[in-house]
Amino acid sequence: MSTLRMTSDLRRQLILGAAKRCFARNGFAGTTTKSVAAAAAISEGLLFKHFPSKAALYAEILAEECEADPDLVHLLGQEPSTATLVELVEGMVGHFMQIADGPDEQEAQRIRLMATSHLDDGEFARLLYGKIEDLIGSVFTASLESAIATGDASPIGNAPLNLFWFAHHTVLMAALARLPAVPCLSYGNAAGLERQLCQFILRGIGLNEAAIAFHLDRELAPNSGQSVTAESA
Repeated sequence: MSTLRMTSDLRRQLILGAAKRCFARNGFAGTTTKSVAAAAAISEGLLFKHFPSKAALYAEILAEECEADPDLVHLLGQEPSTATLVELVEGMVGHFMQIADGPDEQEAQRIRLMATSHLDDGEFARLLYGKIEDLIGSVFTASLESAIATGDASPIGNAPLNLFWFAHHTVLMAALARLPAVPCLSYGNAAGLERQLCQFILRGIGLNEAAIAFHLDRELAPNSGQSVTAESA
């Protein structure tokens, strides 16, 4: 038996590398598991041992890209706090709004694929939601708990992770509405849209007005990491 047999982890990474090239060249619809297997120089059966479907393969690639994003790495390294919670919401809103405004057609196609998945078998959406929850869910819930403990927020319901998904659904739908060449909605004053979305979401997850005003404008405040309640005590 050869001592050079490839480890499972290495084989998985080679498959992902081949898949990235295929998806970049042909898009999701134009890529098949057969073409990925050929690019990785393996059988399609071996590919399925690592990834059960094309959707699973694509979701894994997107999750890896998220994990490598320096802004997200910075955010995930922060202590749970009101400031971290607001930064997370601002980052999510900014990401989705930039997709609608920017020239990155690949990102726009990903949003379309996410929307289409909901109307189809839902596989890709379920997989991606799972990846997002694993990556960000605990940071959101821990930061929300911290905001509640310091008096910056009030608890809403008994399933805090649902609040994250409500926020995610809001920005996803807002991006979809603005994605066509002729937007479905203009939302009026686009210049203030991101701030308005942030305010809407932060109120919806329970932050009080003082905390929202302080942390959304924290670049103007000298001690932005402190809670509003603690600072005013």
